[in-house]
Amino acid sequence: MAELKRTLGVSDAVVIGLGSMVGAGIFAALGPAAGAAGAGLLAALGLAAVVAYCNADSSARLAVRYPASGGTYVYGRERLGPFWGYLAGWAFVVGKTASCAAMALTVGAYVWPAHAHAVAVAAVVALTAVNYGGVQKSALVTRVIVATVLAVLAGIVVACLTSGRADAARLSEGDWSPSGVLQAAGLLFFAFAGYARIATLGEEVRDPRRTVPRAVMLALGIALAVYAAVAVAALSVLGPDGLAAATAPLADAVRAAGHPGLVPAVRAGAALAATGSLLALILGVSRTTLAMARDGHLPRGLAAVHPRFGVPHHAELAVGAVVAVLAATVDVRGAIGFSSFGVLAYYAIANASAWTLGSGLRGRVVTGVGLAGCVLLAFALPSGSVLVGGLVLGVGAGVFGVRRRFAGRG
Repeated sequence: MAELKRTLGVSDAVVIGLGSMVGAGIFAALGPAAGAAGAGLLAALGLAAVVAYCNADSSARLAVRYPASGGTYVYGRERLGPFWGYLAGWAFVVGKTASCAAMALTVGAYVWPAHAHAVAVAAVVALTAVNYGGVQKSALVTRVIVATVLAVLAGIVVACLTSGRADAARLSEGDWSPSGVLQAAGLLFFAFAGYARIATLGEEVRDPRRTVPRAVMLALGIALAVYAAVAVAALSVLGPDGLAAATAPLADAVRAAGHPGLVPAVRAGAALAATGSLLALILGVSRTTLAMARDGHLPRGLAAVHPRFGVPHHAELAVGAVVAVLAATVDVRGAIGFSSFGVLAYYAIANASAWTLGSGLRGRVVTGVGLAGCVLLAFALPSGSVLVGGLVLGVGAGVFGVRRRFAGRG
């Protein structure tokens, strides 16, 4: 079986994780989360970060034991059995394929709103070509994108906090409820889920037992610091109600702060951030597709590795083609809640897998909190997201059962 090339170091892995996390979500997710949490937005961000930390810790410990492409698909298969690994892979591939299309459409909406679908397809084709050329090229492009987006976000924070409009009292004005905070945390968790890309690249990093855990924690810590700074800056200018009503929260915050000239830069930053997320998402989905194809859960031809570039080129082309079709024909931006449900199910399996490692009291506590947090946040999401997510997981379980039954007969 052909293996992928180990070419990524710690900084490369951190950048790929950040490219997926510090993406379009921070430009759009604050509004819906503020609408759900009200004055509890920062508490919701903290709760999402705690669950993400527990998941990251579990994922990192598992990656040390199983440094192969596929992430939780591999961990669930090895620790819990083939069904749970398959279900994790199914949740990840289906949910994140929808997220890829959503990110592509976000690029189109910011770059050329009148032709969002055409721009989205062009972005998918271009980024699939970048990934096809090798993971090092993907890491280089992602490094440039992340640096630019972080600069834009820093500018937003400074513009808001140094304006005469900023008022610390707005951070806690308005009402909040525990159920609203939980729902907002579930929505905000979507913005933290990018560290999974690091684990799914376990076969392409140098010294994975050292690199993956360090990269996961570094990427998560940087993302939390950035999100907290941006949330405080936006809240101090707009307040929870203003943030909830904003269609483009960060652009509206900059405008309200008295800097309308920065709005085009914010829009450009959002488009670039969505591009970075799309690049990292395609990278992660193709690696999980590779792992599932190796085990026969997807067509085995998708497990092919390019002899020159050392990438799963058939999987990358297949993922790119499916995402391009979705981006050209449907608007899947409403699938963020569904994607959050799928990601939380994915990490619930990761935590259950880590529980079997028996890593002492600390490991048990972190894993238990992570598992309970995933379940709680998943079912706190809007009912439509829970219903669709549950149906998709049910379909995946049904497909697995049918395949096993026919395989047994054969």
